[in-house]
Amino acid sequence: QVQLVESGGGMVHPGGSLRLSCAASGFTFSTIDMSWVRQAPGKGPEWVSSSNWNDGSTIYANSVKGRFTISRDNAKNTLYLQMNNLKPEDTGLYYCTRMGWGFVPHRDFWGQGTQVTVSS
Repeated sequence: QVQLVESGGGMVHPGGSLRLSCAASGFTFSTIDMSWVRQAPGKGPEWVSSSNWNDGSTIYANSVKGRFTISRDNAKNTLYLQMNNLKPEDTGLYYCTRMGWGFVPHRDFWGQGTQVTVSS
């Protein structure tokens, strides 16, 4: 059974940092592109970042480039998202997803999400 369990969300002030984690199980993590998507209240889902399984390359949405860093530990079957210099517009539910290289995949490939709130 495929499982993606996100953690690390919370509430921070603008300019703060958070590190999200996603524990994966039920599939061969090391051979799958992995991504983060987010959904702000009242808005559609937005692709944030992706990690390539093969060559380790990463890509980012322009809105987070230079502030967020995606990484993965294949030995631990875990995906991470380091978020620095957070802004109020980063507020939303953050989901770890299988696949979705540069796009939002079907919800069947998402985890349950972790809430990130950026507010003063």
